[in-house]
Amino acid sequence: MRNHSCLLNKKSYMDKQTQNHLNKDLVLRERLAIERTDMAIDRTLLSFIRTALYFAIAGMSVNSLLKVSYGLAIEIAFWIIATLILIIGLRNFFRQKKKLKNNQVHIGNFRLDWEAD
Repeated sequence: MRNHSCLLNKKSYMDKQTQNHLNKDLVLRERLAIERTDMAIDRTLLSFIRTALYFAIAGMSVNSLLKVSYGLAIEIAFWIIATLILIIGLRNFFRQKKKLKNNQVHIGNFRLDWEAD
């Protein structure tokens, strides 16, 4: 009977060790996923800014190239579109960053154990 309890203790130790290793792997995977998501949010903001700048430049170019009476109206329309794109991009950026920060709570309590190793 004593030999049997020794095997059980050894098995439970191995299970705890394996579980601890799995938890560390899961925490690492979650942290890397959060970093990738954070960088994707930044790239998306830069895309919105780039698109807004293209619309602003298009507005200036259209008014300069086209010598029509409504050229100023076209330029203003492009500037309004550029401003809307920029506002939507900034709103989207801050909303997604807030969601990401709230989701970091779900990584688990293993963060300190993982960083200690």
